[in-house]
Amino acid sequence: MTGGITHILFDLDDTLFDFHRAEKEALRKTLIHFGVDPTDEILSRYSVINQAQWKLLEQGKLTRAQVKVRRYQLFFEEFSLPFDPTEAAKTYESLLSIGHYFIPGAEQLLENLCKDYNLYIVSNGTTAVQEGRLKSADLSRFVKRVFISEAVGFNKPSREFFDACFAQIPGLTKDRTIIVGDNLSSDIQGGINAGIRTVWFNPKGDVNDSIVQPDFEIRVLEDLYDILTKLA
Repeated sequence: MTGGITHILFDLDDTLFDFHRAEKEALRKTLIHFGVDPTDEILSRYSVINQAQWKLLEQGKLTRAQVKVRRYQLFFEEFSLPFDPTEAAKTYESLLSIGHYFIPGAEQLLENLCKDYNLYIVSNGTTAVQEGRLKSADLSRFVKRVFISEAVGFNKPSREFFDACFAQIPGLTKDRTIIVGDNLSSDIQGGINAGIRTVWFNPKGDVNDSIVQPDFEIRVLEDLYDILTKLA
């Protein structure tokens, strides 16, 4: 590899890990713990409420601590469930931190790329949750370092988050660095803010009607190989 990409930043949830599957399983067990039947309607509605709170975090309108509890507060209020949101958040996080599910092709992709590229994880997740899942997946086999926004002190897509990460990555130059992620507002906008090239992982073929425009778009992770070859 000469003159091409040397450093690749990967988002974690729904890029390398199947977060929706992990979320659904942890939520299902949390609801059962509180004596609630985890119907598909309830699980789906929680996911929508949860995503909305993370969007507010990206926009700087909520803190991480507020997100953790507020999603359950709104959820319980909507379904008239008489439970403590704080206790539910603790139970859920404990369950979510156990185990992992790789996105199809992710583990093999990392194994192949780590031989020629410097790989890093950049995640907006919660430290305690992510560390448990990272340990379970043994991602240290492939990546040189993991940056979790709660520990960094800034969230994606802020430039401050990426500046803090870049300061701790030896030999990084922006023109030879790329970010891969599924989220336009945090991963792709974050890459744009950081001044690096961006790859939008869009497995469902969602229509991008936003002003955030990635440099590249892929439907399966294996398509990243072609992009790296073009940039070599």
